[in-house]
Amino acid sequence: MSDSLFSLPQTPGIPVNGENATYPIGRIFCVGRNYAAHAAEMGHEVDRETPFYFTKSAPNAVLTGATVPYPPGTENFHYEMELALAIGKPVLRANSGQAWDAVYAYGCALDMTRRDLQIRERNKQRPWDLGKDVEQSAVFAPLTKVEAWAPDEDKRIHLSVNGEVKQDATLAELIWKIDEIICHLSGFYHLRPGDLIMTGTPAGVGPVVAGDVIEGGIDGLNPIALTLSGAE
Repeated sequence: MSDSLFSLPQTPGIPVNGENATYPIGRIFCVGRNYAAHAAEMGHEVDRETPFYFTKSAPNAVLTGATVPYPPGTENFHYEMELALAIGKPVLRANSGQAWDAVYAYGCALDMTRRDLQIRERNKQRPWDLGKDVEQSAVFAPLTKVEAWAPDEDKRIHLSVNGEVKQDATLAELIWKIDEIICHLSGFYHLRPGDLIMTGTPAGVGPVVAGDVIEGGIDGLNPIALTLSGAE
């Protein structure tokens, strides 16, 4: 094998509770508008016809506790608190049982978004990449394996900015449930270990500025935090 001409950014591995090894990040799939109240606040009705997705690049991931700069090209940078699931077995065209069996672990995540660019491109029927696939915009807390945690509907999902609660819901509000997402997505991709799925955000999204501290959590999972520094 020949040497590379240059080095690429390192993608972090996500710590896993009870394990010395980390979970490698392969692909990051994100489910859009998967909470009814969030869809409404973004000006859309609930759609139960089919889930839809966007992606984030693995090198754009960071771990909880990071301090990241306010990104270029935006004046409306938003937080989105999410439940992430980590795939642990290969699966294609899964049924419900196979979907649940493919999940290795769960964790808290943040989908940071250049909202002004997302909306601008969406209104022109263009892809959302400039708004969503932002450097250091996929934030992950340590994962908890499936034998130690389950996504019961009464579990609270919440986020605060500088100590003020902004998002507060339960997993019961998920439109597409965990197994439904995996069943659908595995109809289009060979899902494999290293794939992460961010399952959508509740209502209450909003902007943050340099100096803000974002903290979030889901009952029973490791909490997540992110600090914004000044623009580069």
